[in-house]
Amino acid sequence: AIITCMDTRLVNFLEPALGIGRGEAKVIKTAGNGVTGVFDGTIRSLLVCIYELGVKEIIVIGHHECGMAHTTSEGLIKSMLERGISQEAIHMVKKELKEWADEFHHPEQNVRDTVEYIRLNPLIPTDVPVHGLIFHPRTGKIDVVENGYGK
Repeated sequence: AIITCMDTRLVNFLEPALGIGRGEAKVIKTAGNGVTGVFDGTIRSLLVCIYELGVKEIIVIGHHECGMAHTTSEGLIKSMLERGISQEAIHMVKKELKEWADEFHHPEQNVRDTVEYIRLNPLIPTDVPVHGLIFHPRTGKIDVVENGYGK
């Protein structure tokens, strides 16, 4: 299973860079390739991948020049208010929004943090290696950030 960013520059670029064909991996795309909770949507998808589809490895792939590195909760809240979202609705998610948007500043560190979060998740079996990679969208080069076999 691959967890990666929703950045459209990765479409039709990431799979060839990894040497995999279309459909050979379960790809989970989310803003900033992050995990926000022990049972968030990404973790739920991983659980299906592992327990129902036989996935044996997880790869977290971040990328340089990620827009999330410049995203802030303050900026998102301002945009939400301008688009008519109520203060009450924002208040319901403000704590989570701050934890999510304000913590992502460095794509490589975010990959390390996400790998660690998945490794420590009590629902993910310890025999499933979790790797961390960083992708260069301009060149297609991929660097290993975390080797999943070194658990």
